[in-house]
Amino acid sequence: MPNRAERRATAKRNKQNKGVPQQYDETKGRNRGGMIDEYALQERSRRLEEHELDGEWKPSSSVQQATSEAEDINLSNPNISGSPHSVRQVFRIITWTLIVLCAVAFLVIMWIPSVPMWLIITIAAVFGVSVISLFFVAGNSKDNPNLDTNGCAI
Repeated sequence: MPNRAERRATAKRNKQNKGVPQQYDETKGRNRGGMIDEYALQERSRRLEEHELDGEWKPSSSVQQATSEAEDINLSNPNISGSPHSVRQVFRIITWTLIVLCAVAFLVIMWIPSVPMWLIITIAAVFGVSVISLFFVAGNSKDNPNLDTNGCAI
């Protein structure tokens, strides 16, 4: 069994080689083209963490212009107008109104010292029913003007 000094010397030599560690070397010294150099990946990761490569990474972006009429937001486009134009949208507005009213009612009854239990149960039930009803009155994601073609929020 080699002593500590020999193990350190071997480890130092292996670091200087900057190759694939022996336990991962399936080629046994043959052609290593196409193999991942684990040491280089670890060094690159360390340098990125320490910001040694050309400064800190900064994200870049690009601005895309609206190209279709469905994405053109103005009042003349009926698909995006603010007024509800179907029964489903009316129920959606009612549902969101109930959710907001229940949230406000929860905040109000939290500060009242003696509130009857039936009132708390009623508010909780209305809140629960309105949240569950969102699943039924929510529209198709294809009709949502705030989503792009991949379903991501704009």
